[in-house]
Amino acid sequence: MKKFKKGVLAIGVLAAAAVIAAGCGKKDAKTTNETKKESAAESAVTEKKKLTYAKGTGPYTKLFEQHVMPILEKQGYTFEATELTLQYADEAIADGDVDFSVEQHIAYMDAFNKNYNSNLVALTPIPTVPASIFSETHSSLDEVADGMKVAVPQDEGNMARAFVMLQDIGWIKLKEGTDYATASSEDVAENPYNLEFLDVSTSIIATTLSDYDYGIITGSIVYNAGIDPSTALFSENLSENFWLQVVVKDEDKDTQWAKDIVAAYQSDEFTDWLKANNESEYKNLWAIPEY
Repeated sequence: MKKFKKGVLAIGVLAAAAVIAAGCGKKDAKTTNETKKESAAESAVTEKKKLTYAKGTGPYTKLFEQHVMPILEKQGYTFEATELTLQYADEAIADGDVDFSVEQHIAYMDAFNKNYNSNLVALTPIPTVPASIFSETHSSLDEVADGMKVAVPQDEGNMARAFVMLQDIGWIKLKEGTDYATASSEDVAENPYNLEFLDVSTSIIATTLSDYDYGIITGSIVYNAGIDPSTALFSENLSENFWLQVVVKDEDKDTQWAKDIVAAYQSDEFTDWLKANNESEYKNLWAIPEY
């Protein structure tokens, strides 16, 4: 009987060991599978080749599609466009619905981040159409007179550009210490001509220009409205805040695809082509950054 009991005990111990081993095997297999899945996910992010972008109506998306995208397609990238207005584009980037946009400057992006508690970042300046001052009733800035009406863009970022421009041409003086990325009529310290500043939707200043003495029109609107840039009475001196940018969310800024987009914009292939064709094809529409 004792031998039988020992045999039973031995069998029981072996069975328990087998169950434990099986359990450990399942656990190890599960852990291995999870690790493989995590590695695959990390690899997919690292090797991402299908990119989505916010398609705007301005010249920046067109320039990207026609002359930058082909450089990236030769590297195996494919693209899907989603047509969005600028605000919705930023929301889509922040939510991960699209990967990037090429239709905004740092001042606009910073205003969006502030107003929506977001974390978009700019990767590189890209060719930009400067904002300019136009008029249908005056042929020179020298014709400015007391009480004239000046239309400025309504959105925060482009409004700031306008007031910096007005200071550059000597029509106003901004308060000392003014942040040029957020300048507005409240920052005006001196207005010797008693100009009346009218906040107008950026998209309609060009079509209502005859309602004002002067109007400040952003580059994308100049392009879309078919305005000859050579008719501008003054074009802005672009500062860091107002160069257009490739914009992504913060967590994507160090991905390989983001680096490749930057490299494509800064490549000799693209910049040499634009410099060679800016005058003949675009009437010197573009300001081209030095990298």
